Amino acid sequence: MRLFFQACLLSFCFLSCSKGSDTGSGTTDLGPTNLTITPTVMNDNSGNVNFVAAAVNAVSYEYDFGNGQYQIVGNGSVSYKYTASGNYTVTVKAKSSTGKTISATTQVTIVVALSLIWSDEFNTPGVPDQSKWDYDLGAGGWGNNELQYYTNRTDNVTVSNGTLKIIAKKETYQGSSYTSARLLSKGKFSFQYGKVEVSAKLPAGAGSWPAIWMLGDNFATAGWPTCGEIDIMEQKGSDINKIFGTVHYLGHSGAGGVGSTTVINNVTTEFHKYGLIWNSASVQFLVDDVVFYTFTNVSNLPFNQKFFMILNLAMGGDFGGKIDPAFTSAMMEVDYVRVYQ
Repeated sequence: MRLFFQACLLSFCFLSCSKGSDTGSGTTDLGPTNLTITPTVMNDNSGNVNFVAAAVNAVSYEYDFGNGQYQIVGNGSVSYKYTASGNYTVTVKAKSSTGKTISATTQVTIVVALSLIWSDEFNTPGVPDQSKWDYDLGAGGWGNNELQYYTNRTDNVTVSNGTLKIIAKKETYQGSSYTSARLLSKGKFSFQYGKVEVSAKLPAGAGSWPAIWMLGDNFATAGWPTCGEIDIMEQKGSDINKIFGTVHYLGHSGAGGVGSTTVINNVTTEFHKYGLIWNSASVQFLVDDVVFYTFTNVSNLPFNQKFFMILNLAMGGDFGGKIDPAFTSAMMEVDYVRVYQ
């Protein structure tokens, strides 16, 4: 009887141990092993990279390209195009048929040659190019308690001697005490991701508020700030050498915008280059080709759609502040606007 009981116990232990290592299909799942990633960067500055990932026991591979973009492939091979130069950490997760995973990373250095896709050099005297620019017209504060009336008169906006001139004036016009102009490329040009360069000389005078900025194409339907706003350059005439770079989106409107500042010299007497480098991973703000602030972009933010350009000179308002009683006129002068991809 004792021998029979011991034999049964041994059989039970054997079956239990065997069952614990069996996946139910008669095979043992060890999970993926020996994951390798081989990137081949094209040497034509196109941003194209061919990746090959391989692992034992893997049935799928999830790529994180290091810029907020992901892709799942079955055989481990994928071609991907980066839209901006930079150093990227690429992570690949290999998965087995039962869901076990293993990860590995590799580094790629990308150089993307940019092409000019849109520009205005302001070389034709007269009114701004109507194929590129439209106007916002009127008063009402524009959401910021501004005091100017925007017009399209040559008194307030004109092209001469190779530059665009946006002029704010102290004058009584349509019930407002100041006039100025606001140009926008809405309906004529918009873009998603790229590099922006604007060469400009800024106004002086307390209360003046020049801006080079962008709004999301869905502004009319989504409203502000849901559409997103990117302020490439803002300046207060009362603090002329401080340059602001800011983004606004839902939960970060008005003074809650996210950004930073930099201080440079001679902004009212010399042209400086105000720039933006924008992609799915970040929004970088530059002055004279030097980055002074980087905002991390992610997929659930509005900065992953087309935006249009805006150039304007406001007076007063929540940002511009109190206007100098002695103010008579001020001008933002723009040498060029260039957009690259």
